[in-house]
Amino acid sequence: MGKRFYEMIWRALKETGMRSMRGYRYETLRRTTCFVALFLPAAALHCETIPLRSVVTPSTVFEKDGKPVTFAIHGFIEFRSLAAAFPYIRAQGERWKGKISKEEEEGLETALLREAVESRVVSMVDERPLESLVTHTSGELREAIAEVKEPVPAGYTEAFLAVQEKWKHSINCWSASPVIAARALSNWYPIEEGIPLYGANYDSTEHFWQAVKYHPGVTVGEVKELTKKLEAMDWSGWLQRLDDDPRIYLPNAYAVEFLRANLKPEKWRWFEEELSGRGLKDGDLARQAQQRTGGAFRFSAYEEKVLWGDLADTLHLIYLFSAEDDPLRKLMTDHHFDGIYLGTRKMGFISEEFRSLMLEIWKVKYLQMPRFREVIAGIPKEIRLEHFLNDGDSPDIPIAVYVGYLNRIRELAQTGE
Repeated sequence: MGKRFYEMIWRALKETGMRSMRGYRYETLRRTTCFVALFLPAAALHCETIPLRSVVTPSTVFEKDGKPVTFAIHGFIEFRSLAAAFPYIRAQGERWKGKISKEEEEGLETALLREAVESRVVSMVDERPLESLVTHTSGELREAIAEVKEPVPAGYTEAFLAVQEKWKHSINCWSASPVIAARALSNWYPIEEGIPLYGANYDSTEHFWQAVKYHPGVTVGEVKELTKKLEAMDWSGWLQRLDDDPRIYLPNAYAVEFLRANLKPEKWRWFEEELSGRGLKDGDLARQAQQRTGGAFRFSAYEEKVLWGDLADTLHLIYLFSAEDDPLRKLMTDHHFDGIYLGTRKMGFISEEFRSLMLEIWKVKYLQMPRFREVIAGIPKEIRLEHFLNDGDSPDIPIAVYVGYLNRIRELAQTGE
């Protein structure tokens, strides 16, 4: 797949239908009319676009299938329009006044505005805003914003220009991309033949990434009992400590908001209920249950993320954000959620060593498996590989790190290493 193929991709009208990934709501990629048109241009199918002026007008609420399309800051703070996000961004600046420098305060508001714009445009639900942005010139974008009659914050034009420049030269490598090659580069991509990693076989790299977060000796029953104990706790004071400290909250905003969403009693109950079904037994080893032993695809990549992954991330983050003298640290240590255990190694959950494990497993997928090597090596280096989900980052490996590894592994595949 050469440069001409990708130029065709960017010129084509694309349309995908997805629900939000958050919580338990998610559906498989719908192959809508424009997705078919991408590969069957003779069908002359057409998708309704969104005018650029609507994209840049702060009060615009996009609708799809009769429902408003939301976006998020820090993954879990949702909005329907950019105008609705502006007060939140201003409030965050006010929130930390006197606790951080003026330069840090301005940098925070600039970063949050950029996150809001990019999350609004690069939607997991509706690709029309991105289509509109990348099919216009930067001059046309400036003119459209200049015509906006509504109040906008400082840096609004610059945020849109930065997002436009980024995505005119990038493809989003995630599981529902309309570009087949980009889908195959997702960790969620199912590997029919399985992938051997560290002495076991897995259905996808996502299966390994989530399974390894469980100590090899931890059973399903132990994890269920742990969820019961944590469900009964009042987490308000524990979270308040994270909220009040800029040294904790600001560098870890997504992780804190992730915890706020997952420490709720109903979420603990959901985790427990899911672990009580699917043919799991209390004596089953949690890591082994996610490996390919008998049949393939016992759990989908989505289930790996929202069940095994979100649960493990919550438990590891409880350990990391608990005070040294908090009994929770001992409780997490007793169940081996104080680090990542792989062979003789123990790695910190938020550590460069653990994050670099992603590069190691990709070397197997993209350098040792010919079919995936051909896919990633065939994408011209003029096109940057990106991985952006408009509902947040990731507590274990930041998207910036993930993207850096993805582009690095392509270089290795193209240079024959």
